[in-house]
Amino acid sequence: MAQGRRVTRVAALIKRELGRMLSGQLGDERLTRSIISITAVEVSGDLQNCKVFVSLYGEEAGQEAAFNGLKAASGFLRSQLSRRLELRRCPKLRFYQDKGMEAATTVLSLLETLQQGKPSVGPG
Repeated sequence: MAQGRRVTRVAALIKRELGRMLSGQLGDERLTRSIISITAVEVSGDLQNCKVFVSLYGEEAGQEAAFNGLKAASGFLRSQLSRRLELRRCPKLRFYQDKGMEAATTVLSLLETLQQGKPSVGPG
């Protein structure tokens, strides 16, 4: 059970430090074209691989540029994480776009449209 707690703790530390680094400490212009939010971090049990799920906000071209910038900066981010977290081996970072917020927004707009189309039923 100690291994599971360690994996969870390392994932939380990686999420926190990546958030700090992405909030303006990187000089890559591509990363400033979109707002980047880290939604989840999953670390494998052997601490060798890490999936980082990000939500990107802004125009489509900016989102694509920011995502490509993240993938290109993964090696640099890994080396910085290794120094900051003082890990013997820092996991390899793989970035994935989290489309959950987009799907939620679509569902909410559909529900809103349905609600506007129905006549309201009053008590009685």
